[in-house]
Amino acid sequence: MQEKAKTKLVLFDLDGTLIDTAPDFITSLNNVLTRHNKKNITADEIRTYISEGSSKLIRYSFKINESDKEFNKYKNEFLLEYKNNLTRSTRLFNGIEKLLNYLDDKEIIYGIVTNKYREYADPIIDSFTKLKNIKIVVCPDDVSISKPDPEGIFLACKKLNVSPSEVIFLGDHHNDLKAGISAGVSVIGCLYGYSLSEASKKMYDCEYVNEVNEIISKIKV
Repeated sequence: MQEKAKTKLVLFDLDGTLIDTAPDFITSLNNVLTRHNKKNITADEIRTYISEGSSKLIRYSFKINESDKEFNKYKNEFLLEYKNNLTRSTRLFNGIEKLLNYLDDKEIIYGIVTNKYREYADPIIDSFTKLKNIKIVVCPDDVSISKPDPEGIFLACKKLNVSPSEVIFLGDHHNDLKAGISAGVSVIGCLYGYSLSEASKKMYDCEYVNEVNEIISKIKV
């Protein structure tokens, strides 16, 4: 892989990379399933689908597809339920606070590029005082095409006046890796998240970490 310049900007995906939102997704989904006398799902069952979006969660948990007449009703109920549970059990992944302290100490700015819409992303981010120094949050509301398209990463770079060669992008989903590679930034796949596995290493030419505490060593200062 090409040698990269000194790191000036670190961009995070949100769900499964910076923040563990899985508990509140699962609680909200199970509340809706219970309401309709459906079998609840476990964390192990649904974890890999969390970064796939609400439609995928509804398809898997209710065993229906978008053509089902009840699909939109269940999806809307879930989104409303989730909005009411956004910050109940959601937490920063272990090691994130130390990582952010390191970035602050080295005066490396950081932000978020997520496929989570702003009405859900902002309340979660705002609930963590440790995220107060985030310089930019790019949501689907801000771009014409979400990840795996690199538009969101390019937008963050442009607004913060940083070259892609000076950027690290961290994500836990194939779409994150695709977006980062297309943008020409340094990419780190986060295996501690929801969607990537050891098999992903054979698919994408980038760095990988098993735990958050491995990230600091990947930053060029």
